[in-house]
Amino acid sequence: MPDLITNEEMLIDRMTAPSPRVVEAVSELDGDVVILGVGGKMGPTLAELLVRAGARRVIGVSRFSDEKVRTYLETVGVETVQADLLDEADLARLPDAANVLFLAGFKFGATGNTPMTWAMNAWLPGRIMRRYAGSRIVYVSSGNVYAYSPIKDGGSNEDAEIGPVGEYAQSRLGGERIAEHLCVEQGTPLLIARLFYATELRYGIVHDLARKIHDGVPIDLAMGHVNQIWQGDANSYLSRMFPFCSSPATILNMTGPDTLSVREMARALGRRLESEPLFMGNESETALLGDPRRLFDRLGEPEIPIERIADWVAHWIRIGGRSLDKPTGYESRAGSF
Repeated sequence: MPDLITNEEMLIDRMTAPSPRVVEAVSELDGDVVILGVGGKMGPTLAELLVRAGARRVIGVSRFSDEKVRTYLETVGVETVQADLLDEADLARLPDAANVLFLAGFKFGATGNTPMTWAMNAWLPGRIMRRYAGSRIVYVSSGNVYAYSPIKDGGSNEDAEIGPVGEYAQSRLGGERIAEHLCVEQGTPLLIARLFYATELRYGIVHDLARKIHDGVPIDLAMGHVNQIWQGDANSYLSRMFPFCSSPATILNMTGPDTLSVREMARALGRRLESEPLFMGNESETALLGDPRRLFDRLGEPEIPIERIADWVAHWIRIGGRSLDKPTGYESRAGSF
């Protein structure tokens, strides 16, 4: 297949190549863009996408525990600021910007460190809303705030029942509510993007499944259905969301169009890997699923279908491509991460 991705340079290029729609949207941005939490899984490719799309100035803020990430961002044209967002002095000295992408959050390790989970996911959003009261803010939250919904219903839309399971999800909802309050109190234009599992070749649910198939590890079917979106498509959406920031806040689910059976997706990956997947347990009648049609009505459907993602991931696993070794924990029905 000529479209396969064979190394990390190709992967990064694929996720950061701006479409004409992204270039047009970025050209209409008034002012600088600051990305809070740029050192995480999505931040570096989102920042590079904005630079390649012609953004006037992109500023990435992170603790930068991995100095290689900071060095790379600077080589592609991103200005970097090392800061701890929970430190009031660091927060105060951050550069002003008309457009803020708020990606910072705490998920993996949340079960063992609940105070940090609540500080990052519930307390920090209020501090960011105060610091950037005069900016447009796109705040990346989580689909985990929803209650599990029946598979047959096709996922929760933005008006569906809220029912966060576990303290990570609860803290995410707390952060949203505080941000919504300040959005109205201050008149700060805000968009909350509830993300359901972005995926690329080095991590994500498809990666988790393919690795288990390759290694002969049984796949738990308790969370038997999921959503997925290619990280490049998620970045594309985030770069185009600023015009929809509003007060009161706009809320949009961000994921792919399909309700995916874990069993069937594993079988499809197994065929590509020439290895039969092993399963344990049975599918539940409910799952954490999102309905993204409101997003699609505004910005169109994702460009990369699940079949192509499966092709790419299976090939990546077969050639020994690097993993970030950060399992998603999607199968947890207790909300433990």
